[in-house]
Amino acid sequence: MTTDEGRGSLRRMLRRLTASEAEIEAQQLQRESARCGAKPVLQCARGQLVSVSGRLRTVVYTPRINLPALEADLYDGSDVVTLVWLGRRHIVGIEPGRHLTARGRIAVRDDRKVIYNPYYELEPSK
Repeated sequence: MTTDEGRGSLRRMLRRLTASEAEIEAQQLQRESARCGAKPVLQCARGQLVSVSGRLRTVVYTPRINLPALEADLYDGSDVVTLVWLGRRHIVGIEPGRHLTARGRIAVRDDRKVIYNPYYELEPSK
């Protein structure tokens, strides 16, 4: 091992020891997302057809006068995208803490990334 490699290893070890729990979780989610071939949410732009993967943080039923919606915030360690299923009140398996991969076109609503009526695959519960 060269001196530069030794310093790099030491730096990585110190970073792991001093990282917060949130930083460690974000890094783990980013690795899992990359493993399944998903695009980091941070790199997604309006109009792109993407596949994103991560953990659902929140799931909320939003009653509206003309069209109810189920909304879920998906966090992949880089950023959050809101998944919106129009006309739905509940979807079995869509719950906070669940891992899933979603596919669809990125839109922007109120300066937030959104995918409407995404195709999705639930990861097995751990």
